[in-house]
Amino acid sequence: MSKRRNIEIMDTTLRDGEQTSGVSFSATEKLTIAKLLLEELHVDRIEIASTRVSEGEYNAVKSITSWAKEAGFIDKIEVLSFVDKGLSIEWMIKTGAKVQNLLTKGSLNHLTHQLKKTPEQHFKAISENISLALENGIETNVYLEDWSNGMRNSPDYVFEFIDFLAGQPIKRLLLPDTLGVLTPTESYDFVYSIKQRYPKIHVDFHAHNDYDLGVANVLEAVRAGADGLHLTVNGMGERAGNAPLASVVAVINDFVPEVKIGVKEKSLYKVSKLVETFSGFRIPENKPVLGDNVFTQTAGIHADGDNKKNLYFNDLLPERFGRKRQYALGKTSGKANIQKNLQQLGLYLSDEDIAKVTKRIIELGDKKEVVTKEDLPYIISDVLDSNTVEQKVIVESYVLTHSKGLRPSTTVSLRIDGELIEENAQGDGQFDAFMSTLKKIYTEKGMELPKLTDYAVRIPPGSNSDALCETVITWKLGDKSFKTRGLDSDQTVSAIVATQKMLNII
Repeated sequence: MSKRRNIEIMDTTLRDGEQTSGVSFSATEKLTIAKLLLEELHVDRIEIASTRVSEGEYNAVKSITSWAKEAGFIDKIEVLSFVDKGLSIEWMIKTGAKVQNLLTKGSLNHLTHQLKKTPEQHFKAISENISLALENGIETNVYLEDWSNGMRNSPDYVFEFIDFLAGQPIKRLLLPDTLGVLTPTESYDFVYSIKQRYPKIHVDFHAHNDYDLGVANVLEAVRAGADGLHLTVNGMGERAGNAPLASVVAVINDFVPEVKIGVKEKSLYKVSKLVETFSGFRIPENKPVLGDNVFTQTAGIHADGDNKKNLYFNDLLPERFGRKRQYALGKTSGKANIQKNLQQLGLYLSDEDIAKVTKRIIELGDKKEVVTKEDLPYIISDVLDSNTVEQKVIVESYVLTHSKGLRPSTTVSLRIDGELIEENAQGDGQFDAFMSTLKKIYTEKGMELPKLTDYAVRIPPGSNSDALCETVITWKLGDKSFKTRGLDSDQTVSAIVATQKMLNII
């Protein structure tokens, strides 16, 4: 078996990723993320800033380089720099950074219309910058900005430029699809042509995701011989973002066996969630590898298949990324989904009780409520509790009104032993008005209602949804006290459910 080829992963979340609209990391956040990327995720290099941006950026770079020197990572810390007559080099010397990623023009269009220089003038200025960096102990990698359009529209210029760079003391050639315009075929062809012509030059590929082709383009660049990749956590970056780190790592590990990368898959989710918190840039629920829903089976048939030889599993096992498979609870849930969630909670029910619980979950799903695993014990308690008492009293219907300047009122239609009684009353709140209506009905029938002594409302601890609200009411009848519970997505309705249970108990 041939030796696997190593590919460097350069994470640019702290530089290119921070160009996401509305995102700005503090110096402390940058240092925390830098440590996680290198120590926890094991990426090979990180690009942390651009030179001469702000005092805050200056301080952030100083704190990261200070830590990196102590930790032995200083050669893995990179900064975007500019051809600016030594100003960027001076800035880097002061911050302690030792690797510059020099931004140059990779297309004749950019060179002519933005810099208004000839190739010879541009190359001369670049040569002077590289020499100055070398004199000050700074390594140089070179970005060819707009390289993808350069290969499409001015390939002779691109090859002339790389011919020049091949004679310079640079470490890496960085090839960005700056505007995210490449197709997978072009990504392969362009990288392959450069690696064939310059086999000894280390080539990095930098993809953007404007057409949602970032991961596909990276895969083709790797197949074409790219030596390194530029990625960001959660796919952060300008416009549609950069190629996402987690997706690329999974794709390479599963589909390019001849290539080896050092990123630790199990830490991807942990780092992703921290970056999400610091940046405020939310991960879509259906984001591959990282999204909340990507390891969640919703359809009951899928859960059933998982019980029978894992029929719906693929190589993207959640455990690889420090996650667990979940089984959604909703209107498409079947018995198998319920059983999977019960297993995770260590609960066991009879088939008859599972059928009752499933029916209740489907009812909630039809109301577009999201039910979580944490809600399940409450649903079980409510459903099984409801079946312990014969239903002689049923609240058939009710109208609750609450208007500014008017007392809340309720009209209730109550069935007692088959007799339908309708009444209305006012109260200090909707539930108080409901209780006043019941009191009116029971007084007319010569019956006494218990006294309400405590009223507690809660949602299931750990639940991330607003699907369920549990109301626990304590009643006192004579010298005896008892509690009833109601469960619903609406607080007042859950209290009414608890009250109907009380009416049947008495």
